[in-house]
Amino acid sequence: MDCVGLASLQLPDVRITSADLSAGEPASEGVVPAGVPSTSPRVTVPHCRVEGVIGTEIRFEVLLPQDWNGRFLMGGGGGFVGTLGNQGRFSVNLGFATAATDTGHQGDGIRADWAEGNLERQINYGYLGVHRTTETAKAIVRAHYGRPPQHSYFYGCSNGGRQALMSAQRFPNDFDGIVAGAPAHDFSGVLAAFAFNMQRVFPDPDNLEEPVISPQNRQLLESEILGRCDHLDGVRDGFLNDPRDCGLRLADLPLCSTSEPADHCLTVRQREAIAAVYGGPRDSEGPIYPGFPFGGETAGPGWESWITGPSRRLMDAYGEPSAQFGFATQGLKYLAFEDPDFDYSTYDFDSYRSDARRLKGFLDATDPDLSAFKASGGKLILWHGWSDAALTAHGSIDYFESAERLDSALREYFRFYLLPGVYHCSGGPGPDRVDWLAAVQAWVEEGKAPGRLTGFKVESGSVSKARPVCVYPERAEFTGGDPNEAASYTCRGP
Repeated sequence: MDCVGLASLQLPDVRITSADLSAGEPASEGVVPAGVPSTSPRVTVPHCRVEGVIGTEIRFEVLLPQDWNGRFLMGGGGGFVGTLGNQGRFSVNLGFATAATDTGHQGDGIRADWAEGNLERQINYGYLGVHRTTETAKAIVRAHYGRPPQHSYFYGCSNGGRQALMSAQRFPNDFDGIVAGAPAHDFSGVLAAFAFNMQRVFPDPDNLEEPVISPQNRQLLESEILGRCDHLDGVRDGFLNDPRDCGLRLADLPLCSTSEPADHCLTVRQREAIAAVYGGPRDSEGPIYPGFPFGGETAGPGWESWITGPSRRLMDAYGEPSAQFGFATQGLKYLAFEDPDFDYSTYDFDSYRSDARRLKGFLDATDPDLSAFKASGGKLILWHGWSDAALTAHGSIDYFESAERLDSALREYFRFYLLPGVYHCSGGPGPDRVDWLAAVQAWVEEGKAPGRLTGFKVESGSVSKARPVCVYPERAEFTGGDPNEAASYTCRGP
């Protein structure tokens, strides 16, 4: 069927609302150097854009390039989704047909009031919206090109990473290759961590302009961390190669003689709040979810926007000081407790394990048993930035290691990478651009299991540094030469 004809395509429980041709947007020049992967959402090639609704209200978009390469890619959505933001939209420029979904509700990605009392929306957001959109999109691809895709992929980060792992666990036949970045896969654990932190960083819900952890605290932390540990990989570059190698303890930092904050020391209250961020949420039984590694303490896209704030943008828009505050209060109010009056500041975490039981059933993608995905021939790449202040890299480490304990042959179909100095999904002082799609595509279609890859840091339109990205648990070690060149490093086990 031609593009316009797709508007009349009949599919079960699907209503197509539009099908239009587009010549594509003008290409930007000088933004991404040659040889460096681009994930820009700008579609620059001629394509057909199809929109529609599945079931009650799962909106979707499918993009069909004129010059199709025979492949399909489902793109993930961030936060609480609510829009057709497609984290894999860049793939259209490479010839992929691609799709996106709002997962069954409309919103701005950080509000969750859409979920209150609506089980259908909760399930669609949790896992079903992506699956139904995938099946619908494949049918549209087949109708338009006259044949089904030869290979199907998923690409997502953050909540999109959770969707990626959810697909591998619940719908192992949907995709041949999956890329999961910085996943919020233990959604109930993430909400616990966010709320636990906010109880200590913003203990008074009526005073959200003055976080307990001050900018001076964060500066002290970062200077001590880098001063003591930045050199451990042989290069002083402003970030840690593996934060687990750094033996700094909060007890090593000066304690203020009074409860009055100062630039050169930590008060008892400040130390307790910082310890919560690094240590993770706990109850009387022990840890609920892992804490954050060292990294990103002074960065705007790091601790400032995610943990301590106060973010002027979020305060002006929502009256919320940081992204963790917003996601914690919204997620607990409308998904966990379905109580708009829920008060994070007085919550007792000793009841969280039981309180979160329902949440785990449809939002958590923590099942380490990937045997069905393995049997389908699927290939999975998981990656996480070490300096991610949104979702701790320790959560991804725990998931990979639990899956490997279950299957000693896991690396035949599942590879994991950690990126030093990289923030949430992108950014940071470390090389954050890796061609994950090419890696998983070569694995699926040519049987080339990914080994050492290359990460690029792009600044002002040129590559400022390149580093090897090593298969976990290996990490890049400096062997001599130009520290900004990937050839100056080798991958070695810890």
